[in-house]
Amino acid sequence: MPQEFNFLSQLTGSFSQSAAGNPTVAMIEAAYRHHGLDWRYINCEVTPEKLGDAVRGARAMDSAGFNCSLPHKIAVIEHLDGLGESAAIMRAVNCAVRRGNKYLGENTDGKGFLMSLEGIVDPRGKRIVLLGAGGAARAIGVELALAGAHSISVVNRTAERGMELIRVINENTPAKAELFSWQSKYKVQPDADVVINANPHCSSLQILRLPKMDFDTNTCRGLACGRESDQEASHGTPWQWVALNPGPGAVSGSGCFASPFIRWPKRHDPN
Repeated sequence: MPQEFNFLSQLTGSFSQSAAGNPTVAMIEAAYRHHGLDWRYINCEVTPEKLGDAVRGARAMDSAGFNCSLPHKIAVIEHLDGLGESAAIMRAVNCAVRRGNKYLGENTDGKGFLMSLEGIVDPRGKRIVLLGAGGAARAIGVELALAGAHSISVVNRTAERGMELIRVINENTPAKAELFSWQSKYKVQPDADVVINANPHCSSLQILRLPKMDFDTNTCRGLACGRESDQEASHGTPWQWVALNPGPGAVSGSGCFASPFIRWPKRHDPN
């Protein structure tokens, strides 16, 4: 019987501006090759006024899904057919997944971070200290709250952004959230179980410019960290304490970048 060839690859990709600096394509395509999948990931430079055209193009090409990076994480919602639970709470989407004929928006940053915590600490019932209140912090905080965290102490330098994250968590999840100012030295509460650094300004070169923290690693069952941007991930830039004290409870947060890859192929999984 003659061998059948199929030269039609399954398409995925990313819509953003400054797409040339986004190395996600290298990570995702390496994963596709590793798993023997005939899939492709294409970086696309998309301006805000062309976002609707880009999504319609993805539909026309039967794309399995796409990432959305800045500045499209909120604007893309009007072009989708629905939102996952956490994306609906955050009102921000970084990943669209095709299910049948519909594109559903999800925010996989927090989901990927929870994957990184597996085997290290179970967030259920835990008291979390979350450093930062930006996009990564919002995604991680909401997912931890939905996963059953008892409380989340948001530590941030600006009150306005911190209060918005507190409102989102308190109004939409069972967890209790509270804001703490990080204008000077901050002392981590002695009953904290997990400290998560989601501050976008905490690269190893910037650590000395931040407010100081009194942090006893012996009081926490898990020390977690992650990465704010794809660019930082590609250069291996660590987040603050893991760079200085990489104990057995530290994780890199790299699951934030693997999560879209894990979700897209499910479209073809009969189970």
